[in-house]
Amino acid sequence: MPHDPLADVSTAAMKERGGSRAAPRAVPALTVVSHPVPRRVGERLLLDAVVAGRTLALSRNAPDFAKPGSSLGLPLADPFVSRKPLELSALPAGGMRLLVPEDGTHVVAAGVLLQGARDFGPAELMDGVALELSGRVVLLLHTVELDGEGMADTPGMVGESAGLRRLRKHIERVADLDVSVLIRGETGSGKELVAQAIHQLSPRRDGHFVSVNLGAIPKELAAAELFGSRKGAYSGATQDREGFFRAAHGGTLFLDEVGEAPPEVQVMLLRVLETGELYPVGASQPVKVDVRLIAATDAHLEEQIRDGRFKAPLLHRLAGYDLRVPALRERREDVGRLFFHFAREELAALGDAARLDTEDPHAEPWLPAPLASRLVRAAWPGNIRQLRNLTRQLIIGSRGQARLQLDPQLEEALGSAAGAGAAPIPRGAQASAGVPVAPAQGADAPEAREAAVPRRKPSQVTEAELLAALRASAWDLKATADALGIPRPSVYDLIERSPNLRTAGDLGADEIIRCFETCGGDLDAMVRTLEVSKRALGRRLKELGLTAKVP
Repeated sequence: MPHDPLADVSTAAMKERGGSRAAPRAVPALTVVSHPVPRRVGERLLLDAVVAGRTLALSRNAPDFAKPGSSLGLPLADPFVSRKPLELSALPAGGMRLLVPEDGTHVVAAGVLLQGARDFGPAELMDGVALELSGRVVLLLHTVELDGEGMADTPGMVGESAGLRRLRKHIERVADLDVSVLIRGETGSGKELVAQAIHQLSPRRDGHFVSVNLGAIPKELAAAELFGSRKGAYSGATQDREGFFRAAHGGTLFLDEVGEAPPEVQVMLLRVLETGELYPVGASQPVKVDVRLIAATDAHLEEQIRDGRFKAPLLHRLAGYDLRVPALRERREDVGRLFFHFAREELAALGDAARLDTEDPHAEPWLPAPLASRLVRAAWPGNIRQLRNLTRQLIIGSRGQARLQLDPQLEEALGSAAGAGAAPIPRGAQASAGVPVAPAQGADAPEAREAAVPRRKPSQVTEAELLAALRASAWDLKATADALGIPRPSVYDLIERSPNLRTAGDLGADEIIRCFETCGGDLDAMVRTLEVSKRALGRRLKELGLTAKVP
């Protein structure tokens, strides 16, 4: 069989077509996150003049903001933004100085009213600083990479951030090639949307797109679900099963959470990728299939290979082309556009889409500026999926109201999302700008502890780290999640995926009863011995009719 030159390409993405390219140029910019006229959201002002040494005067009437790629723009034109300009100038170290004049536009950043001069360092610009102007317009001061524009329109993908433009370019390069693709990205970041875009732009667009989540299929049924089965091949197989591969014949098969594939399924996947043939469960003859495989994962497959849980040859085959989907916190300038995109869909379902068509600059903003600022500063551990869900809840919860309103439940959800993602103003800078400074929190305050732990990708947490954090937190899963800097649901996922860790549900009744007797019914001692969640173990004790001793 002729050697496929793409077969040896593993986890590195293919090189750019047409040779090397120049490094992207980074410049500061202001992007409209929220505006009383919703269509203005996403407009941008590049601050090239400031980088060149000139001072920019920002007011109601100047300068012009335009959609990325367009040369036609308009000033902010909000009647409540002062004609007396704010001034932006460059700092020698690559930062930016904002000068807020007296009796001018009120500017709030991170919940703090700015007065006088405020310096923003390069790190703050990279993370993005939300500026609320007159409590009506929200701008994001951030850094933009100018590396040329990607595809003008990728199906369903909203935004103009550098990470999304790069992703669009990669989709454009690989879509027409019949190679397997591995999409990496955090949970909720839009990996299936990327797979659908590749399919829609490929020669297979008229074929089926079949999406399968391997994490949702019982391991004992995974082979039959994917490759099909013959009648009588296993208990309950009362008829032939086609399987997802043959259902996608001539089209694209998308396998999400491919890291969850059982070992026997990994072997069968490798055979299909190498030969284009599969054996249905219980069959003795191979079946030819013509399928393009796109896989996705939020796990660290290389680490799973080292642990013996994933096969290296399969990774090499899956990663014919390797894509990474940026997390939402890496594309903050897209948050405003995404929010209004989802809001329009939800309002249309309620028959109220015209709410976002207002052109009245005097109108009260439907999205309050402080809320818009919190949205853009949030960490979004659940990424786009979390933003979409929160948008839906906001709109439904605010039906009949002139403005969006947070109920206590959403307030708590957004507060937890924003805690690690906010870029607080340094206390020294606040004082130098004449801003009142609240008393410092103690090192033991919950807010201080939370800010001390950086957010991480769950796939970056090793099993050893997980076990150490669980033990240090006495198997309290919320405390473990806080210590590791990951969402609590991810702790459950990591435990489930770890071959050396158990849940209370994995324990047999005999083992629980023996431990109960040995520990004298002390629940804390049982938790230390069995190394499982205290809450879950307590439920198992109740199921067995045992009453634990709780201090």
